Amino acid sequence: MKKSVVYLLMSLFTAAVFLTGCEDAIDIKTETGPAELVVDGWITNKTGPQTIKLTLSAAYFNNSPARPALGAEVSVTDDKGTVYQFMDEKGKGIYRWTPKSDTVALGRIGGKYALQIRYDGEEYAATSEIKRVPKIDSLVYEEESFPINPPKGPKDGYLAQFYARDFVGLGDTYWIKALKSGKLYGTDPNDISLVFDASFSPGSPSDGLVFIQPLRQSINVNKLFSAGDTVGVELHSITLESYYFLFQVRQETTNGGIFAVPPANIPTNIQNLKPNGKKALGFFGTSAVSRAETVIDPKKAKPKS
Repeated sequence: MKKSVVYLLMSLFTAAVFLTGCEDAIDIKTETGPAELVVDGWITNKTGPQTIKLTLSAAYFNNSPARPALGAEVSVTDDKGTVYQFMDEKGKGIYRWTPKSDTVALGRIGGKYALQIRYDGEEYAATSEIKRVPKIDSLVYEEESFPINPPKGPKDGYLAQFYARDFVGLGDTYWIKALKSGKLYGTDPNDISLVFDASFSPGSPSDGLVFIQPLRQSINVNKLFSAGDTVGVELHSITLESYYFLFQVRQETTNGGIFAVPPANIPTNIQNLKPNGKKALGFFGTSAVSRAETVIDPKKAKPKS
């Protein structure tokens, strides 16, 4: 019996040595297909300019910055027949519509919008609608401490959260965006915070309720704020199609480790009007926006619970 165990252990050791000694670098060759148009366009009801970014796809292992798609004709038409022309004034693939006054907004709640792009002999189109968005009732903060030093940010600081109530009626979807010093904060795809009614996903009995606490506190982006920081949040209403697009963007970005699944193509709402024309990637979305900001004052902070 002992000899059998010893023999088994020696066999396993020999196999391990053999396997570790046969590690060769494998050069995986992937085919490089034609570059495809990539659309990054979101229209809101915020006043001021609106932008649509056009780039070209690249090979899988190409880590260089995306090439801009230059020379395109870009326009958005609303359901009242008004056409908004977007111009790439700086030749960087960033097409901008600029109103005559900063108090003018392109989007409006309930409005329907059609994107049209002419590029490289192809014509692309997409549509979206601006849904209702609840107001942000309040933005508060309290003292907090992490048990260990976080990779970024202070160990002791302030945990912020906002309060908003979902509309009555199933199927309202939102995108929570964190702000710090008036600018977007936590812009990595894995930081995308999505809401279905007042919870994370369909099926929860959360219609018409105040957003659940993890969503209210998602504006901290796993960090604590410091005294004097300007903290803010933007709540964007999005269509159900946008919700599932962003959900899959986040899912594919965080797809890794021992539980990883085979990667999948992220669906797009950008369609080529030619049946056999070149495909496009990306998304065209619309949002109404609620916004709130506050400066963290230690004298007004709620004590640590």
